[in-house]
Amino acid sequence: MTSTFQLPRRTFLTATALGAAASQLAALTPAFAQSARPLQRLEPLKSIDAGTLNIGYYESGPAHGAPVILLHGWPYDIHMFVDVAPALAAAGLRVIVPHLRGYGTTRFLSADTPRNGQQSVVAVDIIALMDALKIQRATVAGCDWGARTACIMAALWPERVEALVSVSGYLIGSQAAGKVPLPPQAELQWWYQYYFATERGRAGYEKNRHDFAKLIWQLASPKWNFDADTFDRSAAALENPDHVAITIHNYRWRLGLADGEAKYQPLEDRLAKAPVIGVPTITLEGDANGAPHPEPSAYAKKFSGRYEHRLVSGGIGHNLPQEAPEAFAKAVIDVARA
Repeated sequence: MTSTFQLPRRTFLTATALGAAASQLAALTPAFAQSARPLQRLEPLKSIDAGTLNIGYYESGPAHGAPVILLHGWPYDIHMFVDVAPALAAAGLRVIVPHLRGYGTTRFLSADTPRNGQQSVVAVDIIALMDALKIQRATVAGCDWGARTACIMAALWPERVEALVSVSGYLIGSQAAGKVPLPPQAELQWWYQYYFATERGRAGYEKNRHDFAKLIWQLASPKWNFDADTFDRSAAALENPDHVAITIHNYRWRLGLADGEAKYQPLEDRLAKAPVIGVPTITLEGDANGAPHPEPSAYAKKFSGRYEHRLVSGGIGHNLPQEAPEAFAKAVIDVARA
């Protein structure tokens, strides 16, 4: 169902950088063993005004290296890439890991800006970040909301995207698609989306976001034995004052229960047509992903350029970059070389 991804020998990565990257990847320990070593953090953080936001982000690697932007999902944060970022930096890449709107140190520049979580606006944020950092083209890679954002960037602005890595494949959706009923078992997996559709759900998430997020982590990655410190490190980002509003709007918008902003409707109209992505792409899936996700055969034809799908085994759940950082980092390095 997928074509073989042919990797050319020419690359901007030097032999020395590749050796360093290999050493970095070899040093990574399984995610379930994180409690046996000091807890790492992506710090210090930088910030920059970009579009409607002041975006908090982590940066590492050489300033003149080929840019890679890593995009986290919900309810996670930049520490989804705590082991990936050092490996990519060691490979000579300029690594940028932003907190999405509603997370961590990212803030709206104006109190009057709608706390909008529709899919296109998150991608607009990252294009604005690239503009602010004077990055014309970058490899983009992500998981969950981050994977959807990366796919949207590659579909709508292919001139800005060098290559793509997406966990769970092609995740672009539409409000029309969100109105189509699913089989009962599939609907059950989306229980939290329906909870968020109610005022009780919004209030419950506001009150219990820490425990709620921990439950999602457990359900989405049933074989990942993360410890309390690992979870708490990321959960701190959910204390952002706009987090609940962004989260609730995102899931209500998907079901057509909340309007988006009119200025983004032309982008949503294009996304509703499920545009094909033409940039070099590697998609990844864990063999124990407990979150809703499509089968690889369902989206293989949505990628028209060089493409490969990789199944990552070993009980890897939804948070693949954190559970299997060596596999994710290798995919980014491989696709960037193309």
